[in-house]
Amino acid sequence: MIDDFSEILDGFGLKPEDPQLYKTAFTHRSYLNESKEAKESNERLEFLGDSVLSFIVSTRLFKARSKDAEGDLTNLRAYIVKTDSLAKIAKKLDLGRFLKLSKGEEASGGRENTQILANTYEAVLGAVFLDQGTLAATKFVEETLLPLFAMEIEKGAPRDPKSTLQEIVQSRFQTSPKYKILETTGPDHAKKFTVGVFIKGEQTGRGTGLNKQQAEEESAKVALLRLTK
Repeated sequence: MIDDFSEILDGFGLKPEDPQLYKTAFTHRSYLNESKEAKESNERLEFLGDSVLSFIVSTRLFKARSKDAEGDLTNLRAYIVKTDSLAKIAKKLDLGRFLKLSKGEEASGGRENTQILANTYEAVLGAVFLDQGTLAATKFVEETLLPLFAMEIEKGAPRDPKSTLQEIVQSRFQTSPKYKILETTGPDHAKKFTVGVFIKGEQTGRGTGLNKQQAEEESAKVALLRLTK
């Protein structure tokens, strides 16, 4: 399987020198409980890849959007580097096919799990960075993730629902919406968050997501629908 993935990397002009790095990048922590050979999950590589990804995207935005303030750059980076985006690219690259999962994770659809796929993309990027260096990691991101956001990089990110809700609530009620986690479900590596948004103590929206930010955005969308009817 790793040989197959080497062919994918070869399509980006990258030739892996340390196959073990990529084996680790595809080892989900659930697999460690069922394998005597696997010694390490991909979590450390995911941690590294997350930082490398932030650096690469930040550098691209800094150069491309010379008139943007820090806050605008931060918002645009967050819009690009989000779980759904990374999972979408991971699916396009078919990264799920190479994952080593426990039988339980496999049975529950782990190869299609949005959070797991996003984490795997970051782990692979971490492996590319260690194996090939900064230029290769940059090439990988610029040819996989960034093409999805060419328009946003040129024109800026669309207004997010939380910002829009904040403006409306501030204007109408002279206060700010408050977000509260109502429920968390699922195992640690695949939690789902349910968040409520409250205006003057009254719940106005409710949303669910794979992380707190996503759940807050979904709850803001619901609240906006109610306030703009």
